[in-house]
Amino acid sequence: EVQLVESGGGLVQPGGSLRLSCAASGFTFSNYAIGWVRQAPGKGLEWVSHINFGGGSTYYADSVKGRFTISRDNAKNTMYLQLNSLKTEDTAMYYCAKSAHAWLLMIDYWGQGTQVTVSS
Repeated sequence: EVQLVESGGGLVQPGGSLRLSCAASGFTFSNYAIGWVRQAPGKGLEWVSHINFGGGSTYYADSVKGRFTISRDNAKNTMYLQLNSLKTEDTAMYYCAKSAHAWLLMIDYWGQGTQVTVSS
């Protein structure tokens, strides 16, 4: 059974940082791309970032480029998202999403999400 468990969310002031983690199990983690999708209150889903199967290629939405960094540790079956210089508009539920592809984010499984709230 595929499981994706996010952690690391919380309340942070504007300009602050957080590190999200996604622990994966139930599939061969190193074979697939994986990424993050967020949903702000009252808004639709927004792709944030994803990383290819080996970790050598990363992709970011323009809204987070230069502030967020995605990475993965295939030995630990875990993906990370470092969030720096946070803005109030980054407030959202952040979902870990597994791809059915090695490079593209073709989502076939979702995690439960972790809440990030940026507020003073």
